[in-house]
Amino acid sequence: MVNVQTEILIRRRRDEVAEYAANPDNAPQWYDNIHSSQRLTTGPIDVGSKVDFTAKFLGRDLNYTYEFVEYVPGEKLVMRTAQGPFPMQTTYTWAEVSGGTRMTLGNSGQPSGFSRLAGLFMPPMIRRATRKDLHKLKSILEAGA
Repeated sequence: MVNVQTEILIRRRRDEVAEYAANPDNAPQWYDNIHSSQRLTTGPIDVGSKVDFTAKFLGRDLNYTYEFVEYVPGEKLVMRTAQGPFPMQTTYTWAEVSGGTRMTLGNSGQPSGFSRLAGLFMPPMIRRATRKDLHKLKSILEAGA
């Protein structure tokens, strides 16, 4: 089982950080491993929205669909997938703090499509990747995106 949580302080208002991060169209700009995203549902993001992502992880191309299962604009977003080699849940939370917004990014799941040995190395790899992604998000937003 993988359960990784990282956080960062972004010196922008909570609504700006949450709006940008929750928009799946922006994911390829701040997630290093995500190459594309495509909405499968129309309208604004909400519970039930679905998005296809294409990513590269451990040298493999992964195609998966996330469904938004919980969404409180400006506070929390939970996305879940059940198909593919790594069924997982991703949770974003945003909290107003002195100096900006604390964003937390959590990933949890069971890497069933990978070897048991690869599963042992996943948590530190995911932690390193999500830290890098959050730093990229911070750079984009603090530069005035």
